[in-house]
Amino acid sequence: MVAIDLSGKTAVVTGGGQGLGAATAARLARAGAHVAVNYFADPGGVNRSRAEQTARQIGERVTPVEADVRSLPQVETMIGAIVKQFGRLDIVINNAGIVRDRTLRKLSPEDWQVVIDTNLTGAYNVCKAAADHLSEGGRIINLTSISAVMGFFGQSNYAAAKAGLIGFTKVLSRELAKKRITVNAVAPGVVLTEMGKSIPPEMQNEMLKSIPLGRFGEPDEIAKVILFLCSDLASYVTGQIIHVNGGWWG
Repeated sequence: MVAIDLSGKTAVVTGGGQGLGAATAARLARAGAHVAVNYFADPGGVNRSRAEQTARQIGERVTPVEADVRSLPQVETMIGAIVKQFGRLDIVINNAGIVRDRTLRKLSPEDWQVVIDTNLTGAYNVCKAAADHLSEGGRIINLTSISAVMGFFGQSNYAAAKAGLIGFTKVLSRELAKKRITVNAVAPGVVLTEMGKSIPPEMQNEMLKSIPLGRFGEPDEIAKVILFLCSDLASYVTGQIIHVNGGWWG
């Protein structure tokens, strides 16, 4: 077995307090990285509580950091604080995302914009703030979705944002190649996070009929692919969209 060693590296995982973000933070920390778990400060403090709980569960190498990824100034402050604390930045995981599923007829301008701002512009803000700080040979992994290529009913805002991330990933991989920074995207199918579990049972049953492996993914199964892309094993992989969906699409 080839052990993945990220000792001495620093990573930031946006939306890292729960679900896929928390699973990714755990995988990176177990491989030896210092991990900044980003969260958005909601009025009730739920996101902060989840990020702090994730940090406690994973261990001492995990630090919660606050920033609204929709705000470039907040993200710049967050990245600056991470670099100041750890002295470097090596890995960026753009995982923060939300859904506001509606058919076009019912989709308000507000629900369109907040999904685009969080899922797509948020990744731009993080990459914009982090690019000059990333170490030579750094890693950027953007979380897109099977929805970007299949276009699920009622997800025009979400699918548009996630499809935008695919194009963004391909362009950024070319622009940052001179620093040997690789930029890739992971496109999960339905994953059994809080979001995935909220899909109505009848819709889940229909989806499962199209998945050759006959089940949805677990967060850690996606996190393992992200870990691979962060490692030296993936040093010649860039500009790629890795589909992890049990054979559903690809």
